[in-house]
Amino acid sequence: MRKAVLLTIAIITLSLHANAQEISKNAIGIRLSESDGFGPEVNYQRGLGDNNRLELGLAFHSDRYWDAVKLTGIYQWVWNIDGGFNWYAGPGAGAGIVSYDHKHKDYPYDDRYDDSEAFAFVTGDVGIEYNFDFPLLVSFDFRPQVNLGYRDDISFDVGLSARYQF
Repeated sequence: MRKAVLLTIAIITLSLHANAQEISKNAIGIRLSESDGFGPEVNYQRGLGDNNRLELGLAFHSDRYWDAVKLTGIYQWVWNIDGGFNWYAGPGAGAGIVSYDHKHKDYPYDDRYDDSEAFAFVTGDVGIEYNFDFPLLVSFDFRPQVNLGYRDDISFDVGLSARYQF
């Protein structure tokens, strides 16, 4: 029994080390996404360990009837698939401000919305990335977002990113 427990611990430890990889200490770039309006996000990643990091983003989204600015923070775990390919996932949260254009001739909402309002949200992130041999990281990800205060709904954000690693 004791040998079986030690063998199990050894196998788990080795498998964790086999999946560990070096991720960049810092990466900065841009993320283009579409979620209730197209918009860019200035994006920064900070490595916290061998397989986890913090991602911060400042996004600007625009649609026909409104403009929004939001700040997002996401904690991510990163796992190696093969070579330079990784996948990652993690939880996050953020806050933002949305401004409505009530004067637009086709404005579809009633005037219950103020001209602008602040909101908070809870989000998650799952994606795939490729780490080139030179300091470029490209990724494709999916972020479902539960809005708190802003229309109290769920939105789905799909994005493509390019980051310089240093």
